[in-house]
Amino acid sequence: MILKEYFWFFKKAIPSKICDKIYKLGSSKEEKIGVVGKPMLGEELKRTRNSNVSWLNERWIYDLINPFFVTANKNADWNFEFDYFESCQFTKYNKGQHYTWHADGFPDAYDNPNDLNYHDKIRKLSGVLFLSHPKEYKGGELLFDLRNKEDGKDNIKSTKEFCVKGTIVIFPSFIWHKVTPVTKGKRHTLVIWALGKKFK
Repeated sequence: MILKEYFWFFKKAIPSKICDKIYKLGSSKEEKIGVVGKPMLGEELKRTRNSNVSWLNERWIYDLINPFFVTANKNADWNFEFDYFESCQFTKYNKGQHYTWHADGFPDAYDNPNDLNYHDKIRKLSGVLFLSHPKEYKGGELLFDLRNKEDGKDNIKSTKEFCVKGTIVIFPSFIWHKVTPVTKGKRHTLVIWALGKKFK
């Protein structure tokens, strides 16, 4: 699929007080170790992904985030069809934690006939809301590998503007990306996935 834009972001889109409210809510939930699509445990998992997560399903968060997905989808000329959001993932990266290169989307659709919100759908768009002030941590940079060059070489893209509290970055879920190791402090984000029927 040829894309004109590989990500779209809204700088300082969410007020600081709302970011703090989401942070407080996420911190109040049961925390778990972040996992990946392929079953991994122990050191193998840590080498690939090392972060702590909890899950949010509050309606007001979806109402807050949805317009940014709709706008990005239109402005970036992706025009993907989506109709449901997965549970929001509140993610904490402590010092030394990271996530290596990966894509959020899976080639196979969810197989869950008992839940039509998920069944036969894939992740179409991913969104990251930055909840931490850039002075609260170092490292933890969001990088994209656009991987569309004919020569097959890496095509890494990043911008320091992603680090700004309240910024939302939205991108197709099949785009490869990573979070570099946090070297100081703690980095908090909210991750959201929009689902839709498989691409035709």
